Amino acid sequence: MSSTDTLEPTAPVTTVKATLRPIDGKGLADFAAGGKANPARRGTNKVHTVMEGQYRSLSHVGEKHVVVVDEPLHLFGEDTAPAPGEIVLSGLGGCIAVGVTAVATWKGVKLSRLEVFLEGDIGNPAAWGAGGALEKTPPEMGFQAIRVKVLVEGDASREVLDQIVQQANFYSPVANTMRNPIPFEISMA
Repeated sequence: MSSTDTLEPTAPVTTVKATLRPIDGKGLADFAAGGKANPARRGTNKVHTVMEGQYRSLSHVGEKHVVVVDEPLHLFGEDTAPAPGEIVLSGLGGCIAVGVTAVATWKGVKLSRLEVFLEGDIGNPAAWGAGGALEKTPPEMGFQAIRVKVLVEGDASREVLDQIVQQANFYSPVANTMRNPIPFEISMA
């Protein structure tokens, strides 16, 4: 074959994209029907956190999961695990990913890629109340801004995928917990 010859494909060239592992669509529909039948339905998440030392703690989630939390070196931790704020953002990212997957399944859209990128601007000038800027009020502490970008691909147009993301955001339990004030109480055990 000379350098001027060209190769003609004998069959059309196609790109194959694998889809993400799907969820149980019927189970999702049954769960949704239960929410429609009982809009006041609630569940309870339970976590038991045990401090190991310095700022490293273990949060026992359910019967078999443990989440390790620490602080970085510049905040006097050992930097052995994500910081509490990073865990909060990971919970938000997970919740949005779950919502996008659920809405896509409900709409019959097969997803081939889903990634959530999160950034949160957080401050702790009060040093956890240990002698820092004690004149600060609760709204001035913690996350001051959160930015979320969702990278999603599937067998739908960009417009439909954006509608899925926006719907998942609107109904996200974790996003709504962060956006809206809720009753919060703390007491001695």
